[in-house]
Amino acid sequence: MLLAINCGNTNVVFAVYDGPKQRGVWRAATEPRRTADEYLVWLKELMALDGIRPKDIDGAIISIVVPDALFALKTLCRRYFATDPLVIGEDGCKLGIEARVDHPAEVGADRLVNSVAAHSRYGGPLIVVDFGTATTFDVVDGDGNYCGGVIAPGIQLSLQALYLGTAKLPKVAIKRPEKVIGTNTTACIQSGVYWGYVGLIEGTIDRIRAEFGKPMKVVATGGLASLFNDATDAIEQAEPDLTLRGLSEIYALNRGNNRAP
Repeated sequence: MLLAINCGNTNVVFAVYDGPKQRGVWRAATEPRRTADEYLVWLKELMALDGIRPKDIDGAIISIVVPDALFALKTLCRRYFATDPLVIGEDGCKLGIEARVDHPAEVGADRLVNSVAAHSRYGGPLIVVDFGTATTFDVVDGDGNYCGGVIAPGIQLSLQALYLGTAKLPKVAIKRPEKVIGTNTTACIQSGVYWGYVGLIEGTIDRIRAEFGKPMKVVATGGLASLFNDATDAIEQAEPDLTLRGLSEIYALNRGNNRAP
């Protein structure tokens, strides 16, 4: 079985795949100081609930955008799962696509992995919208190559900045308001954030399509993808686990003997 790990700025997501079938998926808050031992205590118990033992794991792959957390995750794979993990962006890990941008090494690992998974499932050209700590729009050409994109502050960051930067505005939960025109402070903030993001999504997608000059499918992923999927026709598909799917496909492309000695 394969242990796929996606370490983002907010959460670390672990998933186990038995071939193409996902057997389980679990999330923890990203904490660079967390040790391999701490990860194991938490993860082993959750895996056991799905009937998965550490010795069942014979491969691992990591996508990470928090460099300080990489050592502990590598140690987890090597010490407790006896496998040397593939790491997106490191030498020897093939993606099967090119990053056709000015500085390929600067592209976030998750954005490349999403491109691989989205093109494999939906073809191209396409736009991948990822609702994470940042909201990103990634452009994938007809051959599956990564061609650049757009980075905007994520919705949680926007809410946090609004709260911290004002004296009287409260913290609010993210939700789709019933009306655009709010009649109290909380409703006004929720409307501004939610419908403002819908405008961001639609406007950015329209401009990308116009500049690219070809019809493009749009796939959304990330924890909040489902919240916006029904609010706009600009999003055609929502795939919350797109990154994990991409990690599984990339591992299959690189499949070999990754058992640690």
